[in-house]
Amino acid sequence: MKFSYKSSGVDIQKGNSLVPFYKGCGERTKTEGVLGSIGGFGGLFKLPLGYKNPVLVSSTDGVGTKLELAIKYRAHEVVGRDLVAMCVNDVITCGAKPLFFLDYLATGKLEEDTIKSFMTGVTDACVISGCALLGGETAEMPKFYPPGKYDVAGFCVGVVEEGEIIDGSRCQRGDLVIGLFSNGIHSNGFSLVRQLLEFFPQLEGDIEDILQPTALYTPIVRKLLEAKVKIHGMAHITGGGLIENIPRVIPKDLDCIIQKKSWEIPELFLKLQSLGEIEEIEMFTTFNMGIGYILIIPPEEMGKVQEILGKTPVHYRVIGFLSSGNNKVVIE
Repeated sequence: MKFSYKSSGVDIQKGNSLVPFYKGCGERTKTEGVLGSIGGFGGLFKLPLGYKNPVLVSSTDGVGTKLELAIKYRAHEVVGRDLVAMCVNDVITCGAKPLFFLDYLATGKLEEDTIKSFMTGVTDACVISGCALLGGETAEMPKFYPPGKYDVAGFCVGVVEEGEIIDGSRCQRGDLVIGLFSNGIHSNGFSLVRQLLEFFPQLEGDIEDILQPTALYTPIVRKLLEAKVKIHGMAHITGGGLIENIPRVIPKDLDCIIQKKSWEIPELFLKLQSLGEIEEIEMFTTFNMGIGYILIIPPEEMGKVQEILGKTPVHYRVIGFLSSGNNKVVIE
């Protein structure tokens, strides 16, 4: 018997056949800083002019066990968009502008339709975020992943002027907390969602809402920063919800008071809570509860924020304020 790499399960030819598609994705997202094209050993990117003391900001993430449901319901494009969103939404919290993104996908067997759908989601999200797709890796690992399964990871790098870094240190008592609405569950809390689906199969009727892609907040945050809005802090509401993410961006001597009646919690979250008899604090620690991103601003900036947000499709509410305390979130 003759052996070959292909006989072991790795189809180099199929992988190579996808390279033109990958290059097309790169071309769609190309920005001024990109040097060359996808396919080299390393992606080249020239830092934009105009920065006196540029600081690079990096983030890496995945999409959690939402991937399990996305594979089952063939929502591969959602996976791609989520992957970019989970990374760029983190990078922009520092006030940074996303520069480029790289993706990693590992699978037991290359499925062309799956990969193209996933990469379409990645590409679309990069375009929306103004972020170049600089490269990536698709690894075929036979017998390592079960048939039809794959895993993904994303990597994003952005840049911010050193003197303009937003790290929460300027936050002060009386600052307003603005919540930008989420698209739904986003990419966190899915281990609990999957458990609920096992016990309450009627939830499958809500699968389209459950698998809504993570919102991309880069365009709106860039508008605010370019308008010179004074933003004291920002938080991407991911794992840990409002309870655990906001303390990461406020000083140790402040609390964040969240007024839960200031926005309408989406019906999907209430349904999950009711079916699972989940305590409220558990909900607010596990899910975003309809708030995907937080802006912390001084009250005098509210008029400017309202003017800018009013010209966009984004939905938002003032959901709380900062008070003296010891670095915790209080839900009222």
